[in-house]
Amino acid sequence: MKIKAVIWQEDGVWCGSVPALPGCHTWGETHEQLLEMLKDAIEGWLEVASQQEEFEPEKQLIELSL
Repeated sequence: MKIKAVIWQEDGVWCGSVPALPGCHTWGETHEQLLEMLKDAIEGWLEVASQQEEFEPEKQLIELSL
């Protein structure tokens, strides 16, 4: 799976955000640490989203393999 993230440096730390996953943000002290933290944040976000059982009546949860 490929997913895009926005990364930047701010006040001496690396920051990252995943626009496709609302609320998926993280930071690291180095570029390499940020990349690791982004992977963990994305995996955690997707795991929590897959466990969510309450949806609005017109919405469905489906699983896709990419």
